[in-house]
Amino acid sequence: MNAERDETLFAQSILRAEASAIAHLADRLDADFSRAVDLIDACSRSGGTVLVTGLGKSGLIGAKIAATLASLGIPAHSVHPSEAAHGDLGRFRPSDTVIAISFSGETEEVVNLAAVLRQDGLPIISITGRAASQDRSRPPSSLERLATVALRLGVEAEAFGVAPTTSTTATAALGDALALAAARRQNHTDNDFARRHPGGSLGGLLRPVKEVLRFVAGKNLPLAPQSATVRGALEAAATVARRPGALLVVDATGRLAGIFTDGDLRRLVLTNPAALDQPIERVMTRTPRTLPASAMVRDAVHMIQEHRQDEIPVIDDDGKPVGILDVQDLIAMRLVRSE
Repeated sequence: MNAERDETLFAQSILRAEASAIAHLADRLDADFSRAVDLIDACSRSGGTVLVTGLGKSGLIGAKIAATLASLGIPAHSVHPSEAAHGDLGRFRPSDTVIAISFSGETEEVVNLAAVLRQDGLPIISITGRAASQDRSRPPSSLERLATVALRLGVEAEAFGVAPTTSTTATAALGDALALAAARRQNHTDNDFARRHPGGSLGGLLRPVKEVLRFVAGKNLPLAPQSATVRGALEAAATVARRPGALLVVDATGRLAGIFTDGDLRRLVLTNPAALDQPIERVMTRTPRTLPASAMVRDAVHMIQEHRQDEIPVIDDDGKPVGILDVQDLIAMRLVRSE
């Protein structure tokens, strides 16, 4: 038990050290960060590509930064600094911008690549790990001298020993900040993100709810008028092969007036079977929670999780039913768990 406790305390110290590094980095951001965003934004708008390079762990973090940029609509990919000297220099164009990562700022392969690209006139954003206490006590590193904009992590030490931990975490966080700030500059929206993530649960959450409706008004979803009896509404609903677990009730103008669920039917039959022949408006749930046709699937998931609502009416701008979303549809998409 003591060993487990010791490991937990050790892990907590690592996480706190990394969190502290990110907090200090946030406090140190200055005009150079905005200048770096300027370069990324200008590169994207001119049809260029943001090329990210680094060696070892820095290269792996660089690949993640490139992937994040690309997912936000900013063309980007990673380049291995050693392979660049053996043919990959052909990837670099005058319209491109480079993010070069080296904790020491002296990684030979990265510095050599930056020197070549500097001669070609490409803008370079360097990310180095110079500690805050050293900023004025030593000259800039080789990579910083070659950079158009030099960003510094201000990492004093790694979380444990010399293994890259705090520095790589801070680098990834800074990359996220650069990517998101550049996307914000370009008014990037959730819809833009969704178009680049059509697959998986993330893509499912960002789809318009209209795209996943299985039951559509005027197609396979009969709408019950308020004047219909419960029995009559059920008979009309039975004319379609499959139906959701609820009926939508509309007023004389076609606007949604209420909802009558399978649960409502069970309670009605158990308590007062004769009520099947009374108007459905007397037993329906008025003003049910709805979603606009412009909503995303994630909005439906949130409503189901918060309110335990199994059927969600989807309405247009005039309040008229477009369809109904059944919780089983989201379970099938693996966006909601069955209980």
